[in-house]
Amino acid sequence: MKSPAELEIPPVVLLVFRRPDLTRRVIAALREVRPPRIFIVADGPRPDVPGDAALCAEVRAVCEREIDWNAEIRREFAKTNLGLWKRVSSGLDWVFSQVEDAIILEDDCVPRPEFFPFCAELLDRYRDNTRVGVITGDNFQPQPFDCGASYYFSRFPHCWGWATWRRAWRRFDEPLKRWPALRESEWLDSLFPGQPRAAARWRQIFDETHARKIDSWAYGWVFSCWAAGFLTATPRVNLVENIGVGPEATHTVADHGLTMPKGLRLDFPLVHPSAVARRETADAFVQSAYFGETNPGDFQIPKSRW
Repeated sequence: MKSPAELEIPPVVLLVFRRPDLTRRVIAALREVRPPRIFIVADGPRPDVPGDAALCAEVRAVCEREIDWNAEIRREFAKTNLGLWKRVSSGLDWVFSQVEDAIILEDDCVPRPEFFPFCAELLDRYRDNTRVGVITGDNFQPQPFDCGASYYFSRFPHCWGWATWRRAWRRFDEPLKRWPALRESEWLDSLFPGQPRAAARWRQIFDETHARKIDSWAYGWVFSCWAAGFLTATPRVNLVENIGVGPEATHTVADHGLTMPKGLRLDFPLVHPSAVARRETADAFVQSAYFGETNPGDFQIPKSRW
């Protein structure tokens, strides 16, 4: 069994736009582990937003300057603004046309060092297990969370620091083309048996995402993962801090409280669950606390949970 230091770090995708200071902090976290392959996916400036062009240029310069270790860097810089959904989806299409698996970080997601060997080990372990579609670094449970292992399986593919395989990303249903038919079926009711309010909430979310009233590739990814029957490997300790709150954020304008609690670490070697099975109590907490009554266009997580 390899130690964390011996595990080869998979390719890392850095999704950036117009926030140079946040981008620096994410790159500083990358510098601690020095991933050997980095894909930079950048959106272009919005023509009607003053200062966008300068900030986008500064972010790209930060990436060139701050990634100062020996790494193979590939770039996909949009000349015009594609928007969040199209930039992320087209960028990951580009990445997975070249590699079989990858770790994905947005410019406001700062990972702990142990996030990388966690992803590396599980990407290898579940590479051919089609029940597992995502590995996340996020844990929204009250900390510390005792699941009897180093991680558990969830239905929620949290994407503030995550990893996946080409085989899973191929299932991304960008326009939610399957939603109209599934909407008329009992699909959501079967996912949330005895929970009509939860099913109704996700029906609303997918309706608004399908109609593009919400520019959220992430809800499209949730839909795709659920339609494919994927589970997400979720660490018992939160491994990623989202620092992107405030007026510059695209969606998360309220304080969500996803921090890295001091004194808690993910220990190695990892203790694996005895079976690939969803932890229903953990998912029930996430649904109730964070999605039950939330406006789908304004994801808010109360800081008091931490």
